[in-house]
Order: sequence, then structure tokens, then C-alpha cells
Amino acid sequence: MAHTKRGNPLLTAAAALALLAAGGASWGGWSWYTAAHDESTADAVTRDEVLAAGEQAVQNMNTLDHRDLRRGLDTWQASATGDLLAQLRDGRPQFERQIQQARTVTSAKVLSGAVTELDTRAGRASVMVALRITVTPPKGKPAAKESRMLGELTRTAGGWKLSSLGQAPVGTTSGPATAAD
Repeated sequence: MAHTKRGNPLLTAAAALALLAAGGASWGGWSWYTAAHDESTADAVTRDEVLAAGEQAVQNMNTLDHRDLRRGLDTWQASATGDLLAQLRDGRPQFERQIQQARTVTSAKVLSGAVTELDTRAGRASVMVALRITVTPPKGKPAAKESRMLGELTRTAGGWKLSSLGQAPVGTTSGPATAAD
């Protein structure tokens, strides 16, 4: 009569659990690897970098204190590249005189921002940033206004920098559209 030997059920359960744990770890590792190397994840990270750089640069370009003019204009230049940087450098002496005469303090606060275009291969991006800009004259009360700015950014060795900046168009001047239009 042959005697069959049964295995230890505790050992069998432990082996099964170890096998499941190894499979789960492998799956988790593969998932992490594919997510880390997924192009859409890289694009999302770049988009976040562009938005942060764009918002900061637009805020910098709308903030200036006549009492610390050199530092403010240096910050402007550090935020810019290309034609915009050249314009800032070329116009700096005249602009310094104007701000010293006006004796104003201008500060900007970012209300919201969005990346409107991103071409990582070409190293170009566009942002729209809504700001609240407050201008404080030497005498009188501060005046605040909200503004939307469009910025073009270029990737440089020092990160994303503004290569152009302008006002975003707001509405139309012709009034509401009618059925006859």
C-alpha cells in the first residue's frame, strides 16, 4: 500500500503569497517604469515648468519699484531672452530716467495662467497670464487694474524665458453681434 505524503499547508500558503508578492512587485515596477518614461508624462512636467516660468516672468515684467530700479530692471532682463532682452537692454537708460521721474511703484499678482501652446522639440511655448497690477504714485492712492498678457517663451540654458510679451485682446469694439450680422 502506497502512502501519499501531503505537503505542509502553511508552507504552500507562504509560497503562494510569495509568488503573488513577487508578481505584484514586478507589475508595480513595470508600471512605474512605463509611467516615468511615458512621453505624455514628460510633456505634463514640461507644461508645468513652462507655466511656472511664464507666470513668474510676466509678473516680474509688471513689477518695478523706482526706489530699487537697478534690481527691478536686472530681474526684467533675467526673465527675458532674444528680441525682448535686446529691447530691454537698448531701452534701459531712457526707461530708467522715465521711472525715476515718475517715482512710481508697480506690483503685479498672478490671478491665473495657462499654457496655450507647447512645442518641446522646438523649445517654444506660449502662455496667457491674468494679473492684477497695482500702480502706486508718489502722492495719492494706489490704482489697481486687471490685465491679460500673452507671452512667448523660449527654452534657454537657464530655463524657459520670455521672448515676447504683449496685451491680450479683450472683447470687441463693435458691440454685441446681432442676427443681421
